Amino acid sequence: QVQLVESGGGLVQAGGSLRLSCAASGIIFSIYTMGWYRQAPGKQRELVASITSASITNYADSVKGRFLISRDNAKNTVYLQMNSLKPEDTAVYYCYAQKWTNNYWAQGTQVTVSS
Repeated sequence: QVQLVESGGGLVQAGGSLRLSCAASGIIFSIYTMGWYRQAPGKQRELVASITSASITNYADSVKGRFLISRDNAKNTVYLQMNSLKPEDTAVYYCYAQKWTNNYWAQGTQVTVSS
């Protein structure tokens, strides 16, 4: 059974930082592309950042220079370090794992940035 378990969301003031973690089980973590999407109220889900099995990263333009995605294959965990947070970063953040046609999602964690 595949499980992706997120932690690290919460409430933070604008300009602050949070680190999200996503621990995976039930998959060969090292071969999966991992990443984060987010969905704000009334908006479509959007890709925030991803990291391939070769640790090639990709970021949404809106978070470049502020967010950093990384992975620890020994711990089967992917991280999203979020700095200089803005109110527009407020959303539910979803961790995902993707390989071939296999796509798995975490339950989502709320990130709220107050102005």
